[in-house]
Amino acid sequence: MDDTLALRVDEPAPEPAADEERPSRAAGPRRPLISRRFAILLSLAPVSVIELLPQSPGALQTLAGLWLLFGAPVLLWRGITARIVTTGTAALLLSVGFTVMTDIVVALTVNTALPPLGVERPLTRLILTVATAGAVLVLGVLAPEPPRSETPLWQTLLAARGLRPVAAVGALALVLAVAGPIRLNNGLGGAVSTVALVVVAALICLLLLRRARYPVEVLEFGLYCASAALLLITSLRGQFITGHDIQKEFLYFRLALGGEYWDISTYTDPYNACLSITLLPVSVFQLTALSDTAIFKVVLPLLFAFTPVLVHRAVRNVAPRVVALISAMYFIIFPTFLTDMPYLGRQEIAFLLLGCAMVVLTDSDGSLPLRRIVFVVLLGGIVLSHYSTTYVVVGTLAVSYLLDKVWRLVSRRGRERARRKRREDRMLSFLTWWVVLVPAALALLWSGPLTHTGGQLERTLSSVASAVLGGESESGSSDTAYSILGGEKVPATERLKEYKADLLKQTAAERGEGGDYLPLKEVNGLSTPVVEVPTMKLTLVGRVLDAVGISVPGLNGGLRQAAALFFQVMAMAGFVVALWARRSAFRPVRDQVTIAAGAWFMVAVFTLVPQLSVDYSLLRAFQQGLFFFAPFLATATLWALRWARHRTVPLACVLLAGLLLDLSGVVPKVLGGYPAQVQLSNSGQYYSIYYPHAEERRAALWLDARVGKEGTGLVQTDRFSYSRLQALLTHPTLADIHPAALRSDSYVLLGTTPTRTGRVTVFYGGDLITYQYPMKVLDSRDLIYSNGGAVIYR
Repeated sequence: MDDTLALRVDEPAPEPAADEERPSRAAGPRRPLISRRFAILLSLAPVSVIELLPQSPGALQTLAGLWLLFGAPVLLWRGITARIVTTGTAALLLSVGFTVMTDIVVALTVNTALPPLGVERPLTRLILTVATAGAVLVLGVLAPEPPRSETPLWQTLLAARGLRPVAAVGALALVLAVAGPIRLNNGLGGAVSTVALVVVAALICLLLLRRARYPVEVLEFGLYCASAALLLITSLRGQFITGHDIQKEFLYFRLALGGEYWDISTYTDPYNACLSITLLPVSVFQLTALSDTAIFKVVLPLLFAFTPVLVHRAVRNVAPRVVALISAMYFIIFPTFLTDMPYLGRQEIAFLLLGCAMVVLTDSDGSLPLRRIVFVVLLGGIVLSHYSTTYVVVGTLAVSYLLDKVWRLVSRRGRERARRKRREDRMLSFLTWWVVLVPAALALLWSGPLTHTGGQLERTLSSVASAVLGGESESGSSDTAYSILGGEKVPATERLKEYKADLLKQTAAERGEGGDYLPLKEVNGLSTPVVEVPTMKLTLVGRVLDAVGISVPGLNGGLRQAAALFFQVMAMAGFVVALWARRSAFRPVRDQVTIAAGAWFMVAVFTLVPQLSVDYSLLRAFQQGLFFFAPFLATATLWALRWARHRTVPLACVLLAGLLLDLSGVVPKVLGGYPAQVQLSNSGQYYSIYYPHAEERRAALWLDARVGKEGTGLVQTDRFSYSRLQALLTHPTLADIHPAALRSDSYVLLGTTPTRTGRVTVFYGGDLITYQYPMKVLDSRDLIYSNGGAVIYR
């Protein structure tokens, strides 16, 4: 589909070199002496030798491990994926997804098969090297050779028009994205990270403005650079593991690595069932010389950076280039991509596989039965990678399947089409009963009898059922206040009262005369006032605006609220525009409409059912929904700007760049009057609760050694200090120091933020609440350790 069919904007027609990258049937280069597949298989011998030598240089081992785990499998998988999808970059991207699944399955196989044979540590470097090399060898023997007439992608890219400017801007963005966090980690300012975000905004504008002149390979290379830069700006913060979920993910990875064996029965926690953060990182660690932190802070984000490219490829299969580019750009601009996804390693891999699945779904020129099978296989990979992503995808597909059936029943035209024999598979519905049922059954099997980790799902469904049937229900996350479908922001004081009442209810049986907890009268006599999140001081620009009567805090808050409203309104309007507008840039088929509607239904459910918005962030649900309804959002944007005619796309560039700069924190950084964001500052709420400090790590190691020496003792610390230190605190620890939860027989460890500010943050009901801690409650205890950044009481 050509862009000129979609919008009547004055733009040059694409040159032949910029057209789609379908495999050429023309005569290719001279046939090499040995095939590429055979050359890859020959490389396994020296690579394996490097891996098995006890004193291999670190750099050499890393290159060998990365080739064995990723390089060789990707090239070999292309021979298979080229038979599934019909474009060169789609085949390469799909190969990346299958390679990740291969690495996971290889580690799972040796971990499962070898212990019954007497091998107690199946995830050693030796075993993983032999197993991975063996899997690559089998793949090389079975996989067909890629079409010999096809020009290698790297040659096409190097000769492509526009590579130099895109590579120059992309390289600059990546260099700044690495340098910026390093400067911040060493106590310097956030100017470099701020400039990096500006360069990323310039890069997406360049890609959009030159989309008709640059080949698709160059556009997708630029998208990868932009997404990788955004992720690294956040993921590289901190000398240690920084973030929310990633710290618990890192713990379970260390547990699997420590015994060189993944044993789900030891820790039946949903995190431990996610092979994306247990077995996959273990394989990378064992086969390379990369540090454990580098795997979570660099390798996983760089793999996830392919996801926006997959979004572009999936949309490009069914829509004009301009719609595909804007869809991918909305995916990386949405704030969850920058602020949360670098801290969600398990979901990064799950989203990578979901992007691959969407490419398969939308490539209607391929065989429909084969695409259905591959789609289900990829969803099986998501089952192994992340439980919540799986449940949301299954819900989306189930709703879509039902909508498709209803649509066909009520549509006479649909019934007539069903009776007619079609030549093209694209006229048939992609979803069928087993495409929905098999992933659902795999998810239940994995979380049930195989891992016994379905407790969280059962509790969530129980809470949902209680709320739907009119039973007792908690208020939802305040994120729902951003939704046009309903929801409200719960005041922090009210949320803290709910939290205290819940703690008192849980500890009532052990409270009182001679109990383990403080008397109720003493707890009620302690004040824990809520502390508002501090905002940055007004900058010179902010003070100028304030002087002319513009409230900078109000402006910042208004821009964020407007952005949230924009995403939702335009995504919903996209359905109307795509289906009924005369000059729509995108004409979806039934499958795309029903799947996008299914995704919107899931977002609505997360908004309206409080427990779901608490257990699984509404913003993450919307980010996942963009896989399905991003083209509708892009279509509505172009339709809304159609009045500008030939300036439509330049105006879209201004809109996208403005959204990125505001939502990433650049605009608040320039103005002040808004809470600082961790990717640009050494302050702010995220910095206070997620950034690890050396002083508290030393305190945790000292305390863990003391408790171990004594043999008994309970450690108490606040939730987020525990989150940062959980890999170091190996003895029983209670992650709460609220006076209502304080025990009389425990050690109390205060991390850096409580020690220096006296403030403690809790996460309750899907919200973060910060309160001033009543330090006098610890006066009766002995101060046994202090280093200026952490203290310990006994």
